Amino acid sequence: MYLHTMHQQVLRNQVKAHLLNQIHEGELAMGKTINLAALSRKIGISVTPIREALSQLEQARIIKAVPNRGFVVAGLTKKEAKNLYETIAQLEIMALEDTNFSKEDVERLQNQQVKLKRTNTHLNRLKARFEFHDLLVRKCANTVLLQILDDLKARLLFYEQGFGQDISFYENVDNQNEAIIQAIAEDNVPTAALILKMNWMVVLEYIEKQLV
Repeated sequence: MYLHTMHQQVLRNQVKAHLLNQIHEGELAMGKTINLAALSRKIGISVTPIREALSQLEQARIIKAVPNRGFVVAGLTKKEAKNLYETIAQLEIMALEDTNFSKEDVERLQNQQVKLKRTNTHLNRLKARFEFHDLLVRKCANTVLLQILDDLKARLLFYEQGFGQDISFYENVDNQNEAIIQAIAEDNVPTAALILKMNWMVVLEYIEKQLV
């Protein structure tokens, strides 16, 4: 039973990865219907785990169910983007304030920031930035809070893949990340939380300019 469950989870993850890649590559445009039968034939996975994967993507609001059409790729409005970024910022602040950072934690954040600055492609830098934020909150004891954050950030990661950022954006984020690390190292959580909120608002401002 355990092996069967693990196998189903692997299949669902394969489906989600395939769909996210298709969306990122423009093969699945906003509003386009996802054909379950065609998808099953293309990737060689039965319809059941595909439906489960689609349901998970619907919960993350990356796709949506439309009556008489099935699942379609959802869009992101400026209002929705604002709500998402502001909510994530507040939740991360809550998690940050509920975390005790050790010297080793600070070193991990510093190493991740070095990795972030050394990445040379948009997608790798994007993933490294989200990994930095995951490190910030991962020791929070509130697992419900962390799960909600994971779901919301999975959606943002998907959307941000379609928006390349320029050098000035990266420099701003880098400076803020380093200031967050410095504040945590000095045990100044209020300052770290303030900069963290600014960090997400900088990203929001950039993304809003890209949305039609």
